[in-house]
Amino acid sequence: MRIAETSDLWWKNAVIYCLDPETFFDADGDGTGDFDGLIQRVDYLAALGVTCIWLMPFYPSPDRDDGYDVTDMYGVDPRLGNLGDLVEFIRTANDRGIRVIADFVINHTSDRHPWFVQARKSKNNPYRDYYVWRKDTPPDTSDQVVFPGEETSIWTQDKATGEWYLHMFSKHQPDLNVMNSKVRDEIAKSMGFWLQLGLDGFRLDAVPFFLELLGEPKDEAAKIDPHQYLSALRSFLNRRHGSAVLLGEVNLPYKDQLKYFGGPAGNELNMQFDFLSMQNMYLSLARQDARPLARTLSSRPKINPDNQWAMFVRNHDELTLDKLSDAERQEVFAAFGPDPDMQMYGRGLRRRLPTMLGGDPARIRMVYSLMFSLPGTPVLFYGEEIGMGEDLRAKGRSAVRSPMQWDDAGNGGFSTAPPGDLVAQLVDGPFGPAHINAAAAKRDPDSLWNFIATLIQRYRECPELGWGRFELIKHAAPAVLLHRCTWDGSTVIAAHNFGAEPATVTATAASPEKGDGPEQEAEPAGTDETPGPDASYAGAVLRDLLGGEDIPLADDGVFELPLDRYGYRWFRVRLPGDRHLP
Repeated sequence: MRIAETSDLWWKNAVIYCLDPETFFDADGDGTGDFDGLIQRVDYLAALGVTCIWLMPFYPSPDRDDGYDVTDMYGVDPRLGNLGDLVEFIRTANDRGIRVIADFVINHTSDRHPWFVQARKSKNNPYRDYYVWRKDTPPDTSDQVVFPGEETSIWTQDKATGEWYLHMFSKHQPDLNVMNSKVRDEIAKSMGFWLQLGLDGFRLDAVPFFLELLGEPKDEAAKIDPHQYLSALRSFLNRRHGSAVLLGEVNLPYKDQLKYFGGPAGNELNMQFDFLSMQNMYLSLARQDARPLARTLSSRPKINPDNQWAMFVRNHDELTLDKLSDAERQEVFAAFGPDPDMQMYGRGLRRRLPTMLGGDPARIRMVYSLMFSLPGTPVLFYGEEIGMGEDLRAKGRSAVRSPMQWDDAGNGGFSTAPPGDLVAQLVDGPFGPAHINAAAAKRDPDSLWNFIATLIQRYRECPELGWGRFELIKHAAPAVLLHRCTWDGSTVIAAHNFGAEPATVTATAASPEKGDGPEQEAEPAGTDETPGPDASYAGAVLRDLLGGEDIPLADDGVFELPLDRYGYRWFRVRLPGDRHLP
């Protein structure tokens, strides 16, 4: 039975929850979250329905970039605990049926990492070639910096030797040299270490920058194909842990993302975030028009059946809109972040979804319903399940990284430390813990928490969404996105109204001829067939999956579907005699 296969490629229909141990729950009262506290909150995540926890960096670090400036690839930041605490957390999560993956900073280290400390001592130091250096004065590279306004060049001169070192991010984060086989071996070895301790894979940070051979002589760069290395890294990972996953941060056009999957072979990254769909979703929200998102989903390339897209509404960075045109980006800014203080780097927003949508429950729920119904694996950022807001008093991206709000007591239940000792201040105002917290949300059957828990349950009951062939369904309402996902002879249909006015769509459940719509094949052609345009749907219904009314189908599969303002509906096509889950 093909449903058994879903446990082999578990990432294709997982529910991933991203959190930072230092801002999740503080068990020892020092103001910083820790692994002991995280252990105490595993059951909360299990109750929500999470199947995979993604840990943001927990390694030793000067913490100048929220842990993404690593000084030791084999350690745990002592503020968070030790290796034993990490192992206890992984064991506890696994006992509740939850896998654990972790951020792996593959592009750079901290300038305080022992390798770089050694590398800058002399030009002939054994660790010199662990990083990328140049002897000549670099040209103006201000247009290449990742953080505009924070850096003016991707090269910084080191006083000790007079040479310049490469840093695509901040100057305190020197780039590693992927040309050096010793660096490649060190990365693999450290990954092997964490797999041995029980991790189920890694979220790879800034993958395109890591594979970039910028600064290397052209004749030397021609000797290595970075994608061959990524493929070798994937092979190493699966030799050590057959079901381990590589989830990559690759914010590039689809045609380039396809290369990072490994092309048709699919032998590089298992998963990649779908930045293009996320950005065009916000454009659709701003316009109250589903067509920008529909066009984007239609342009997705076909990927290997073992690969998967990771779908998200919000992540831990700025909400980047860099792939939209300047005019489109300004539309989103005007709708959801008109104050310049809400914007970052001229390309993104430092806000969470509930505040951007004015706290409108219907619109917020429509967006999360959409995320879980689109073809891919949903990824939640901590606090999304209760509707947390941002803290614009915090600097930069830290606005969306405030402590988790557990209850309405002091410090939102995050810590017993004095407020001044907290690792970050809590959100204030209507989105603060006095109004938004996990304890109250869990007890309220009508809360966002319980709605998302229901979405997770339905998503897990619908393998069609993670594994199936995706098609847009034609209709005449511009504000509505209507799509189907078909797998193993079963079809799920979802409808989402981006408009502030009710809408009614008339469409057909019958699948068009093969090749008529955008596809993400999960199986060889012909194994997921549903009735075609000439089939009879006599006696069939759209069985509602979210507690609403079923919709009858005409004999030719045509149906009429009313949607409320920002309405959302999930259905499974139910044919007479069908023995699939209701």
